[in-house]
Amino acid sequence: VQLQACGGGLVQAGGSLRLSCAPSGRTFSLNAMSWFRQAPGKEREFVTGLHWGTSTTFYADSVKGRFSISRNNVKNTIDLQMNSLKPEDTAVYYCAARDVSSENYNLPASYNYWGQGTKVTVSS
Repeated sequence: VQLQACGGGLVQAGGSLRLSCAPSGRTFSLNAMSWFRQAPGKEREFVTGLHWGTSTTFYADSVKGRFSISRNNVKNTIDLQMNSLKPEDTAVYYCAARDVSSENYNLPASYNYWGQGTKVTVSS
């Protein structure tokens, strides 16, 4: 499975951005897809995830009510709508996928496919 992420950029605080991740290859084997982010000098952290079969969603507390993950069945993408962005949301955002079952959405090691990352910068 290959993951292609896009949509990052520079936005002012309070603004919005939409990221997309397009999986290709053996997508029928996928169990979950998620977004992580990594700010300079910090560890990669879970942002939001989606169960591939049920579309059940999960969010980090820091983004609840502001970010929304969804599956676009027409474009075959996983989209991340980010609203009310804050400077602390600045990071490289990575989409991740896995074809193994796990209860743990927020553990990077539970994902076996990663996109190349797209940079999001929120200015104050």
